[in-house]
Amino acid sequence: MGLITGVLAFLYHLPQIYKWLLKPYYIVSFLLTVAFLVVRKAPGLCEHLATDREDGNSCDFDWREVEILMFLSAIVMMKNRRATFVMTCKPPLYMGPEYIKYFSDKTIDEELQKDGRVTWIVEFYANWSSDCQSFAPVFANLSLQYNCAGLRFGKVDIGRYGEVSQRYKVSTSPLAKQLPSLLLFQGGREVMRRPMVDNKGRAVSWTFNEENIIREFNLNELFQKSKKLNKKQNGFRTEDGSEELQQETSEVQQSTESKKDQ
Repeated sequence: MGLITGVLAFLYHLPQIYKWLLKPYYIVSFLLTVAFLVVRKAPGLCEHLATDREDGNSCDFDWREVEILMFLSAIVMMKNRRATFVMTCKPPLYMGPEYIKYFSDKTIDEELQKDGRVTWIVEFYANWSSDCQSFAPVFANLSLQYNCAGLRFGKVDIGRYGEVSQRYKVSTSPLAKQLPSLLLFQGGREVMRRPMVDNKGRAVSWTFNEENIIREFNLNELFQKSKKLNKKQNGFRTEDGSEELQQETSEVQQSTESKKDQ
């Protein structure tokens, strides 16, 4: 069953894999790797190669070459951990209700600085991260509870927009463990983030659940302040609207009186 799942996942993501691999760097690296293996095993060529094996067989890998190949394989697996979706079964994407605005690299700065009275809680995530997928329903539920005109929720895929990750200093490296990251913005400026990052660029261990987020970000207090701001704005609007109505009615009366006089 696991083999069938892996094959189906590979076939489903095959166009994306081709788009990712069809680059000069990966093509040249693959050709050099294959050339080394072919030359080491090809009869007539491998006899002329140097070897450190005790039996003097130059057509087989010696201990030093095996150690180097194992080390390089481990490095490649760590650096390309995001590609392990082909071998593992990821949790399903969250498709439920939410009050979340999705940003791109061109819209995030403009939206955060558009209105200084609006507080934003933005999640920096990546689609290939299983932790981000597990956290998606939690963040969506929080947006349903606390979203209002003065408190907004947003998300940006920094796995897709690399410039945003560099601009806001959120690393996408699996070793940094900074995904997902929640950043609180007030007046267009970052006020706090979770998880926090130490001097080595690694995230401090923090549990992403509703209780921790509500407590750390003071969502109840922010929500109450945002509701008061909404009431004030609505009050100003109604007063302005009444003044406008009074002006309109006076203008209409004046026009009717002038018509009667004529």
